[in-house]
Amino acid sequence: MKIALSICFLIAIYSTVLGAELRVVSLHPLIGDLLRQVGGEKVEVIDLIGSNGDPHSFEPQAGDLADAEGAEIFFASGMGLENYLPKLEAILDGKSKIVEVGSTLPALEGSCDHAEEHDEHEHHHAHEVDPHWWHSVDLFRRAVTIVSKELAEARPENKSVYEENAAAYRKNLDALEKWVRRELIRIPRDQRKLATAHDAFQYFCVAYDFKSYSVQGLNREQMPDAVKLAELIATLKADRVVAIFPEKESNPKMLLSLTKDTGIRLGGELVADGRGMPSYEKMMKHNVETIVKGLSVK
Repeated sequence: MKIALSICFLIAIYSTVLGAELRVVSLHPLIGDLLRQVGGEKVEVIDLIGSNGDPHSFEPQAGDLADAEGAEIFFASGMGLENYLPKLEAILDGKSKIVEVGSTLPALEGSCDHAEEHDEHEHHHAHEVDPHWWHSVDLFRRAVTIVSKELAEARPENKSVYEENAAAYRKNLDALEKWVRRELIRIPRDQRKLATAHDAFQYFCVAYDFKSYSVQGLNREQMPDAVKLAELIATLKADRVVAIFPEKESNPKMLLSLTKDTGIRLGGELVADGRGMPSYEKMMKHNVETIVKGLSVK
């Protein structure tokens, strides 16, 4: 009886080790959602940045890394957004892998109406390319495959689970893409002009045929001088832009002054980085509904 119990105990331990969850770290609110969708119950996701963290200013502290003890992979959004990654890599010293999900996705640089794609192997310094690739549903769908492959490489025994979860999530994103395009039809072509607080929606513009205008640059620290602001106001007036959209994370005072000087109405708040949203799909639906409401014919 004792021998039988010992064997059962050893089998239980062995099974636990084989089925041990893969611990991974998310360095971006939307990447955390993506990891949970693909990993399911086979992955433990540690959100170092949290649902309300700002990817532009976040940098892991000692306490954060203590919370991530035992994590095998750190997932970043990439494209230069997390400029602290070299420092993090040195701290991890090979104990954990760092994956930049967006590093092999086609990148955009410059303003939306004449943005260019860059070769996937070309490297850029932080913020020379627009790192907000998740505003294209197609690119987020491609990121699903990237994440699935990375998880399967870490836990080959769970490959089929990751692939099934990825396939199911891609179907959800297919439906989301169709919904986005159907909703945007309500905006006349000549009003597809998206003026925003900072330059975070170029991928959205390229994907859905909008022209982009932004008060700030690729990050919220880049503020225009008086000359550039005057040029922007002149452009908005000349192009008959009907609304300008603030972001939940930005100070709306400058945008309010712009609306007074131009007669352009202030639209609803957009979400640039997924902060405060329960999922990627919720963020996209919120943004599209807000844009449609602000730009569609009254």
